[in-house]
Amino acid sequence: MSFTHQSIALKVALAGILLCSSPAARVGLAQTGHAHGDDQRVSGALLDTVRESTARFKDVAVAESEGYSLLFGCVTGDEAGAMGLHYVNLGLVGDGELDPTRPEIVIYEPKGNGRVSLIGADYLVFAQDWHAKHAETPQIMGQLMHLFPSPNRFGLPAFYTLHVWAWKENPAGTYVNWHRNVSCDSHSPAQ
Repeated sequence: MSFTHQSIALKVALAGILLCSSPAARVGLAQTGHAHGDDQRVSGALLDTVRESTARFKDVAVAESEGYSLLFGCVTGDEAGAMGLHYVNLGLVGDGELDPTRPEIVIYEPKGNGRVSLIGADYLVFAQDWHAKHAETPQIMGQLMHLFPSPNRFGLPAFYTLHVWAWKENPAGTYVNWHRNVSCDSHSPAQ
C-alpha cells in the first residue's frame, strides 16, 4: 500500500475513533480514573514531559510546520464535554511506536476569530502495529494506555489511546478522553 493510501486509511480509521455519533459510543471511549496507579510521581513526570515537549505548539503554525494537520473539525459530545480540535501527525500514528516527547495528536480548543488554545495531547497506536514489536501493553512513562479491542463499535482494528490534558486541567482527570470544560462553540468550519 502506498503512503497516500495508508494516509487515507489512517484518516478514515481516526475519524471512526474520534467522531462517535451516539452517546453510547462516547461513553465507550471514556477512560476511568485519573491514572492507572497511585504513583503521583509517574503521573506528574508524564504531565511535565508533555508540557515540555508540546509548549512550542502553543503556536499552531509550529505544529503544522512539524507535520500536524487538523482532522475531523471540533470533536464534541453531549454531557461528556468535548475533545476539541485534533491536529494529527499521520507519520507518527503509522509508525507503530510511542514516544512521550512526540505525541501523535495535539489538541486545541477553538477561541473564536480563528484563534486556538493548546489544551493537551493524545497518544495513539494500533495494537497490531504495537504488538508486532512489543509483547507488553503499551504505556507512556508508566501510564497504561486504554485498549479498544476488536471487534469494537467503530469497526476498527484494536487500538490503544491515551489523552493527556496538559494545558487545561480536566476535573474528571488528566488521562480521561472527554473534557467537560472544553467547548467547540467558537469553532468555525474554516479553522
